[in-house]
Amino acid sequence: MTQVSRAGMLREGKAKILYETSDPACLIQYFKDDATAFNAQKKGTIAKKGVMNNAISSWIFEYLGRNGVPTHFLGKLSEREMLVKRVTIIPVEVVVRNRAAGSITKRLGIPKGRVFQPELVEYFFKSDELGDPPIGEGHIFYFKWATPEELQEMVRLSLKVNSLLKAVFAEAELDLVDFKLEFGKNGQGRVVLADEFTPDGCRLWKTGTQESMDKDRFRQDLGGVEEAYQEVCRRLESKLGGKS
Repeated sequence: MTQVSRAGMLREGKAKILYETSDPACLIQYFKDDATAFNAQKKGTIAKKGVMNNAISSWIFEYLGRNGVPTHFLGKLSEREMLVKRVTIIPVEVVVRNRAAGSITKRLGIPKGRVFQPELVEYFFKSDELGDPPIGEGHIFYFKWATPEELQEMVRLSLKVNSLLKAVFAEAELDLVDFKLEFGKNGQGRVVLADEFTPDGCRLWKTGTQESMDKDRFRQDLGGVEEAYQEVCRRLESKLGGKS
């Protein structure tokens, strides 16, 4: 792994901070304990969330990389920091839904828990100020947020991630209900998976139930938020080997 030192802060988001490094091609991604919901209208703190999310994301990025999914991940630096390649983020979030939950149940009146076979893919414009509104391919191509070839690759990789991680979570006795992915272009213009994969950006239910093991526990005031993250972390460590 590239040896770097931290430089100045590049930007701070709701759950992470990005730092410049001594290598202009690399950034340090720092995971915070802050938690937000409903476009930051609800705010709080989840104890050790940053530590757990860094571990979970590192294990998953390593696993995906070993299985042919290109990512920005270079390595885990500390309990809260990972080293990543600098990429140009594509402002389109790809959401993959295996079952109905969250916003789609309200937008389309679909019963919670309905199985999507095959999985449903949706797009959202990455904008905190606008609340990440849903968009279609027409918007993406008209505003040149991504080319047809780039979007095709984003979808291909998203479906591959879904196939790989559904199996991993099933072994951990968790149902992967849905998840959000962000992509960027590296220095060679290649589309790669970026950001993170954590219980902040996916829904996990205990197998055979609708018991949430993700940030919905915070959103819906269900309690036991830290315990749910700890349990997901423990189960994934046992399945992915905790090699990061």
